[in-house]
Amino acid sequence: MEHIVHSIAPVYDSRSRVLILGTIPSPKSREMGFFYGHPQNRFWGVMAELLGEEKPMTVEERRAFLLRNRIAVWDVLHSCDINGASDSSIKNPVVNDFSPIFETADIRQVFTTGKTGTKLYQKLTGKESTYLPSTSPANCQVKWDALKEAYGVVLNYLKDEK
Repeated sequence: MEHIVHSIAPVYDSRSRVLILGTIPSPKSREMGFFYGHPQNRFWGVMAELLGEEKPMTVEERRAFLLRNRIAVWDVLHSCDINGASDSSIKNPVVNDFSPIFETADIRQVFTTGKTGTKLYQKLTGKESTYLPSTSPANCQVKWDALKEAYGVVLNYLKDEK
């Protein structure tokens, strides 16, 4: 069990319309210094396909992709004790302070990825979120098309209201 303190800054700006929250960065994400950093994580591919763009590969491309598409990304937890990347092993969770994001951006919907992230967000904040299946390679029972269908709901909140 390792004590992890979140070290990756949230990505958002005043144009952000949705907030997508993972649980806490995996070892690969911490190593890369950015979200969904495991090479087999399907987040970037699914989102790129849904938005009709090329899959961003570098940290800079991924940050630009999120901001261009009005997507804020961070994680539910500021710190916790965890074994590797196993959300089910989390102990002593401490929630992040989301107020800077909500004060800056017009967030229309909060999405939480994975069952643990969703449960922790709702329990620790007392707020609702929309569950999305994890894009982690460990969640291989959820196939590509099912992920695309689930994540497609995000698009409804990115459009400008006329």
